[in-house]
Amino acid sequence: MTAPWAEGRTATEPHEAAGTQEQRSLPGQRLTPDAQPPDAELLRRHVEGDPDAFSQLFLRHRDRLWAVAVRTLSDPEEAADALQDAMISAFRRADSFRGDSAVTTWLHRIVVNACLDRLRRKAARPASGGADERTLDNLALGRAIPDPSSGSDTTIDVHAALQTLPADQQAVLVLVDMLGYPVADAAEILGISPGTVKSRCARGRARLLPRLAHLRKAAAPRAGNRSAAGNVSPAQGGGDGQP
Repeated sequence: MTAPWAEGRTATEPHEAAGTQEQRSLPGQRLTPDAQPPDAELLRRHVEGDPDAFSQLFLRHRDRLWAVAVRTLSDPEEAADALQDAMISAFRRADSFRGDSAVTTWLHRIVVNACLDRLRRKAARPASGGADERTLDNLALGRAIPDPSSGSDTTIDVHAALQTLPADQQAVLVLVDMLGYPVADAAEILGISPGTVKSRCARGRARLLPRLAHLRKAAAPRAGNRSAAGNVSPAQGGGDGQP
């Protein structure tokens, strides 16, 4: 059964990225002039002083890194700041990459850590701004990440509920339930075991269910109305014709 907060999620698994070509290139294979250099090659060029290599690498993965940041923080401004901090860190620490994981996993880990740092700092600060400011943030989020499978009220409810979870549970639910990463990939990004990912997902889902149960209740009448419409005009293909 699909979790209510995961409906309409966008699958963004690492193996779908255009930039994971280092996994498809053969050792010693020479790139043709039209071929895109693998991630690891771009990172190596950056370390060696190529002024454009890191920009190419970032642009290749920008959309997925942004999705992780904005879904985790539920605030476009905070997400933009976290992504900027993460990319500055990656830019400066590129020579520390040892190739133990894919470059895209390394970049995701830096972004997630930057987001978690912000969540922890936010949790440590006294609440300020009141409900009006939080509502504006959520509305901005609804515009930044349109979800065609749900209304803006649902988006607000889901992200407000996520903010009640501990940061580590938020991170796994964003990666696994909202962005569609396999458990193994989420574990590698977060630097934890697959079992820990599963247990955090289970705890997070259990805490979210009471807060989001109304979403399923609201969906039931809509399904019933569609069935009723189909019974009104059976000759029109089960209610798909003109009213």
